[in-house]
This record gives sequence, C-alpha cells and structure tokens, in this order.
Amino acid sequence: MTAKVLMVQGTSSSAGKSLLVTALCRIYARRGIKVAPFKAQNMSNNAAVCADGSEIGRAQALQAAAAGLAPTVDMNPVLIKPEADSRSQVILMGRPWHTLEAKNYYEKKAILWEYVTAALDRLRDAYDLVIVEGAGSAAEINLRRGDIVNMAVARYAQSPVLLIGDIDRGGIFAQLLGTLWLLDPDERALVRGLVVNKFRGDLSLFSDGVQILEEKGGVPVLGVVPYLRNLNLPDEDAVSVEDASRKSKEFEPRRHGDTEEKHKNLRDSAPPWLGSSIDIAVLALPRISNFDDFDPLKAESGVTLRYVSSAAEFGTPSAVIIPGTKSTIADLDWLRQTGLAESVTKFAKNGGAVVGICGGYQMLGEAIADPHHVESKVEHTASLGLLPVRTEFSKEKATFQAQARINYQRGWMARLDESTVSGYEIHMGETPSQTAWLEIISRNGQPVKVVDGSVSSDGKIWGCYLHGIFVNDEFRHAWLESLGWERRASSQSEIFNQSLEMLADAVEGALNMDLLEKIIWDK
Repeated sequence: MTAKVLMVQGTSSSAGKSLLVTALCRIYARRGIKVAPFKAQNMSNNAAVCADGSEIGRAQALQAAAAGLAPTVDMNPVLIKPEADSRSQVILMGRPWHTLEAKNYYEKKAILWEYVTAALDRLRDAYDLVIVEGAGSAAEINLRRGDIVNMAVARYAQSPVLLIGDIDRGGIFAQLLGTLWLLDPDERALVRGLVVNKFRGDLSLFSDGVQILEEKGGVPVLGVVPYLRNLNLPDEDAVSVEDASRKSKEFEPRRHGDTEEKHKNLRDSAPPWLGSSIDIAVLALPRISNFDDFDPLKAESGVTLRYVSSAAEFGTPSAVIIPGTKSTIADLDWLRQTGLAESVTKFAKNGGAVVGICGGYQMLGEAIADPHHVESKVEHTASLGLLPVRTEFSKEKATFQAQARINYQRGWMARLDESTVSGYEIHMGETPSQTAWLEIISRNGQPVKVVDGSVSSDGKIWGCYLHGIFVNDEFRHAWLESLGWERRASSQSEIFNQSLEMLADAVEGALNMDLLEKIIWDK
C-alpha cells in the first residue's frame, strides 16, 4: 500500500517546520503508525551520518529518531552545504556530488528532481505515513520554476499541506494570509490547515485572530502552538547560534578594555536561568557546522553555553570550544580578524581549557595544507599552534558512524582509559598525531584501527574528529568535572527523550487532532 503523505510548509525560514514535523512523527509513532520523515532538499551545515556513511540533514535525523527509526538517505536525498555566500557543496543521496555556484545549481534541478521523487516513492512503499518538510517559504514565487522542495513535492504526492507561521516574530496575518494569496489556485487548494507557532501568553486573547485567519484565508486554523522553552533538541541551522550570540551580548561587556573583574561581576549577576557554575564559550564561526555537538552540554544543569563572535564578548570562560566548520581556512582567518585567535591562545597559555572538534581541531594544530585546493587557493596556512599536529586536506570526504576507544592515562582522561565512545565523522582532512588519545575501532559497523585526536600534556587542550562525543554521558561528565562542575543524575538519552515527549505532548494538545486525522486519511 502506498503511504499517505502530509506536508508541512512555512511562511519563512525558522517558522517551526522542522519541529512540527518532529512532533508529528513522534505523535503518530506512539499511536502505532509506521511513519517516516522526508525533506527533498535541505540547506544546512548541520549534518548527520547514516549507518552506511551517507550524509543527511540533522533535522531529518532528529525526525527519524522521533519516529523510532534509524535515519536513511531517502529521508533527505539532497543536502546543500554552504561554503561561501554563493557557493555550496551539493550532497546527493548522501555523497558529495558537485561544488556549485548558486547560479549553476538551478541548472541541475531537473537531474535532482528524479532522485527526489524516487526517494519519496521508496519511503511511501515502506511506510504508512510520510511527513514531508518544505524549505524556507512556500511562496518564493521567483524560485517557483525550479522548485523541488515545496509545492512541487506536494503536487507530485497530491499531499495536503499544513502552513505554519511564527507569531513570535510578528506579522502573523501578513505571513499566513500573504503566503496563501501568493500561491497559485491549484497550490492554494492543497493547503488544508494553518498553524500559528510560538504563541506566548493567554491563548483566549487570540481567539479573534483565529477567526480573522479563517475568514480571510478560507482555511481552518488547525491550532496555536505555544512558545516552547527548554527543549534540548538539536537545531537545524545557524539561526539559533546567531540568536544565542545576540542574547549573550546582553550579559557580556562590549568594550575591549573591560577587566576580568567586570566579567566576573556580570556573570554573577546574570539571571538564574543562565546558570553560573560552568561558563563555556563556543566560537560562533561564520561557517559553523554540527553545532548540535554541544547541546548535551547546554542541557546540563549548572552549565552556561554561550556563542561569542568577537574578542569583546570573550570574557573569562571556564572553557572554550572551537566547533566544526565548512571552511576551516576562511574561519581561521576570521578568528584572527576578530581578535578571537589572540584571545584563545592567551587563554590557553594561562592554563585555560580549550577543545576543538573537527575543523576546530584542525585550527588547534600548527598548520593546515591544502595542496589540492579543496577549500581555497591558499595551499598552506599557520594554525593556532596549541597542539603538535598538522592537517592536510584530501579530495575524498570521510563520513562514518564511529566507535572509538580512549587510550590516555593522564589528567582527567585517566579515569576513562580503555572506555569506548561513539559518534560520527565528517571531514576532508587527515591529521597524523603522535599525541593521539583516541583509537577508532569501528566505522559503519566494520572493525578498523585508526588513531585520532591530540591532547596537551596536562589534558587541558584537546581535539578530535569525532562529532557527537559529548553525547557520551561518562565522557561529558568527566570533562565537565575537570572544570569544577558537580555531577547530576540525568543522562543525555533521558533528556533527549523527555524533550521529544514534551514537544509531542504540547503539539498534540494544541492541534485539532480530529481534523488532522480527516486531512491525512481523507475521512
């Protein structure tokens, strides 16, 4: 039997499409329905690795987890990973396909459409319900001719569409009604329900708003979803990092001349919800990738995680993390331009804890070579010099689900010696190391022996290629305790599942589920 399809489209980026699909996957999975997520084309440097080593968007991996499934490449056949303002690497069916300028990408849409429809067809053959996520706005009328992700998918599957708007950013009537009015009549006919997202306050105060939307739009409002706080779930793109960076500025001095004492007083007076025990500064690289690596840290009580984008915001953190990036050399230059490179090296030389993951690990070394011009025309650049390793970029991308054994008997890692951690690799560089502390023992389920990572003699500065390493509870807790943190009882898997249940409960309570059942199953 061919699965029913429900599509969620938005009035804009970050309207809440990803989380609504996640919630619906969870709701229907716990009702016993075989449900799977799908997004034809995703644009994000936040990627996940499937069991066969293929790359898909992190949002689809989250949605798969909500549905109780292992992620597969059919859930996101096209993934666009921006490398510069107008150039991106295109991942097709989980593997690097081409690096294209934006103007050249549209010429390839006919080829990509064949893969998109084939992937959706396979999912429909395997499941009872496929919940499809659109991208950006449903009414990008200048891009309609090359559409392979929004109404083109809805028309292909003859899928009912839910249109979601973000009331928190304001202009909800213009968002939803304007989008409806810009759609062609055949597209508008597919929109079967409106969803108002991120509502704060007394819902009864918006009852007239619901009535206006229904009268002027001619489409029922399926529900008003409340603004949900404290969901420890990964974000799809860097908008959340930019928002977090802006918010952190409200509690950090802006002038280079501020003293450490001022920073300390400011943190001590920050509101309770920010926490104050452990202050972790993550560098908000312009091309940051896989920043959900740090969600498990953010979820811990007594830990403040903030994103900093200038030396003025650096402060006196307990630890600094340099995250992954799609363009290591360009972001390394950005660190120098902003003064953050100097802040990090000074912090490290004064005994501070510094961590680098993937591209951040490459930055911690002595130098980076790019003889094949994988990233840029720069063939050699000096790195921060905090770890005794050198990186050389290669033409082949390594993408693996991985397990690794910790082999280190000094400092805070000593208690973890011989223990195993799991995660995933996505990188195009090799970094030979004489100070490795990890041994990769499994890639995509196959046994291997590959050393990874580097660590300083005191254990305070370390890096590796293993994304997701902080999901491992014992590892995360051991590192935090080395910074002075006190252990709590919860595990990351418990926090993650509690967040999924909280999300599903809130959405299920907010939506008219009887009407949604009729929309999906044509009752």
